[in-house]
Amino acid sequence: MPELPEVETVRLGLQRQTQGFLISKVDVLRARAIAAPPDPALFSLALQNCVVTSWRRRGKYLLADLEEANGREAGIWGVHLRMTGQFLWIPPPQPSSPSSDPEPTVHTRVRLWGADGSELRFIDTRSFAQMWFVPPGRRLESVITGLGRLGPEPFDQAFSAAYLLERLHGSKRPIKNALLDQSLVAGIGNIYADESLYTAGILPQTPSGRLGLKALERLRQCLVEVLEASIGAGGTTFSDFRDLTGTNGNYGGQAWVYRRAGLGCRRCGATLQRERLAGRSTHWCPECQS
Repeated sequence: MPELPEVETVRLGLQRQTQGFLISKVDVLRARAIAAPPDPALFSLALQNCVVTSWRRRGKYLLADLEEANGREAGIWGVHLRMTGQFLWIPPPQPSSPSSDPEPTVHTRVRLWGADGSELRFIDTRSFAQMWFVPPGRRLESVITGLGRLGPEPFDQAFSAAYLLERLHGSKRPIKNALLDQSLVAGIGNIYADESLYTAGILPQTPSGRLGLKALERLRQCLVEVLEASIGAGGTTFSDFRDLTGTNGNYGGQAWVYRRAGLGCRRCGATLQRERLAGRSTHWCPECQS
């Protein structure tokens, strides 16, 4: 599943390509891709003739602010990529060259056309991704209910060592499991939990409540650094993730431990280990983490 860096990479691409995008037509090819409103035809009608003014990210959710042509607020378009959702941007046709638009695949779920003939295509192999339309004046959380369960963003001031110490006090669950809890911190998944624990020198099996303020500050700082490095690399190549041009991210080749079980640690040479925690593969170095 795309994690925070991959979703942020998609947001940046959407902001670059679709800011000011006038949606002239919407075609929903798979009804289950639309979570709200319940009738996909109403979703299409709500977005039609709206202008995308900006894209935001909250955890792993993408949120587009919409306006009417006259500048009046028109609501919010929400997207969750889930495991395999991805956008593909197709620029407007050029009169001087034949059309090079790729034919829609069987996994194309939603198509949105601009007034200039450009197209934003949404593709989802596993069909778990979802979209919402939130009407003007409605609370986001009342429609996209998952937003109400999210903890602070890793980059927010609220996500501090003191916050972690309070939330994890007395907890016996492994720190790896805690990092995957979206109510503790939004946007973190398997890859970046493993990577940040390695760079912080903390074993993923460590009971959360045993970590003191100093260790938690180190973990917080390492998590932010790992996320920033991955965003700069355009996300990871380890998932089905693609950006708007269909390109993989570049962070995968820089990974310290993720999916490197059985190989030598890049720092000390020790054989990297793997086991399942919270139903997820977990990777670590027996020498560098304690």
